[in-house]
Amino acid sequence: MDFGLFLEFVGLDDTTDQQAFQDGFAMVDEAERMEVDSVWLSEYHFIPFSVLSAPITVATAIAARTERMRIGFGVVLLPLGNPIRIAEEIATLDHISQGRIEFGIGRGTFPEHHDAFNSPYPESRGRFEEYLEIILKAWTTEQFSFEGEHYQCHDLSVRPKPFQKPHPPIRVGITSEETFPIIGRMGYPIFINPSRVFALTELAPSIKKYRDAWKEAGHPGEGEIGLRVPIYLAETAEKAYSEPMESTVGSISNLGQRVAASAARTGTTGNWQAESDRILSMTYDDWVRDKVLFGTPEAVVDRLIQLREELHLTQVVFENNFGRRIPHELQMKSLRLMMDRVVPAFK
Repeated sequence: MDFGLFLEFVGLDDTTDQQAFQDGFAMVDEAERMEVDSVWLSEYHFIPFSVLSAPITVATAIAARTERMRIGFGVVLLPLGNPIRIAEEIATLDHISQGRIEFGIGRGTFPEHHDAFNSPYPESRGRFEEYLEIILKAWTTEQFSFEGEHYQCHDLSVRPKPFQKPHPPIRVGITSEETFPIIGRMGYPIFINPSRVFALTELAPSIKKYRDAWKEAGHPGEGEIGLRVPIYLAETAEKAYSEPMESTVGSISNLGQRVAASAARTGTTGNWQAESDRILSMTYDDWVRDKVLFGTPEAVVDRLIQLREELHLTQVVFENNFGRRIPHELQMKSLRLMMDRVVPAFK
């Protein structure tokens, strides 16, 4: 099973933007030294807790300072960009990294991102599918044209082509129940962020829908399933419970309020108000039981083994700063415990 580290390049309170970048790169350097399989970068806009609004640029810096670790996106928000520009920049990055790029993509969860980029949120799924088709044509054909509802281009020949052939691996981010069978029919690996909708124990039926749709579409194999999950490790169960508590509780409140603010927006799928109410009604103990993996290395190994079997996981992408307020030195300690005492159980 592949293990990746999810990074947000956090800058809070009195942290300068420069310090946020330096802390993020320090975590990257430690992950490379500890032989983490991959690092995954978020894409955030207009959010005060992160400086990671240009993940492709940051990924280029990571490619230059690492040699082994793969570099993924969790995720590039396709509807917010220009598909030709994205194709060019990812292909360029694939060469700079000598074939270490994982092209994680999504349509974007929150409508306010789309507003600012003049990309109507109700059009996000259509734009996502069109833009992905354009990117694949740019990477795999010498010359192409495209006539779609949202984008048109004629007789383009895009260079460079990616280093990896036919292109970097594609993994699609999923945050809603409705998306599982859609991506299964498309035939792409998935990258699940369950925080808004699901408890970990509730994912199995949706994953079955993904795998069933995959098979019905005639794709070989059963698909690949990645899970993004907060993991915090300490030497004792007491420390693993208490040290991330303040950060996690703040994250629960912020997420619930943010989901509620978008509940009435056109284009959302599912009942966002009900989702918000559920999040805000949950206690820290509920979250520890149902949403995160906090514990000693031995306890987390046992839980990951269980999840691997229940959910058919092929990849775990772990957050070690859930809520974004865990001190940097504790994040580092958790990362080292992860790589020294958890990951070896799966290799």
